[in-house]
Amino acid sequence: MVNWQTVITMLRKLTHPLMGLVLAFAVAASMAQPAEAGRGGRAAAFVGGTLLGLGIAGALAHAHGPVYYEEPVCYKGRLRCKWVEGPCYYNKYGDYVCKRGYQRCWRPTYCD
Repeated sequence: MVNWQTVITMLRKLTHPLMGLVLAFAVAASMAQPAEAGRGGRAAAFVGGTLLGLGIAGALAHAHGPVYYEEPVCYKGRLRCKWVEGPCYYNKYGDYVCKRGYQRCWRPTYCD
């Protein structure tokens, strides 16, 4: 069974080096020959158009539109604290020893 989250994450990691390689190729291709009317312009235009298209596609893929939450909506409440007694035990001499308590704090979750 294919884990699609892993595949998507791997594709995202490979996209940046690939775009850098394409950009380097485009710069090298544009410097290889002097621009003349009717010669070699199509390849440079194709590479430039490809880079522009990839940039637009990347911007659209990472755009964050309005976020709609499904019911119920949950949120964190205010901070609450409570004194908690420390653990008690018998030591090796048979004495009943209680450790000092401490304050434990949390934020309860409320759902509508």
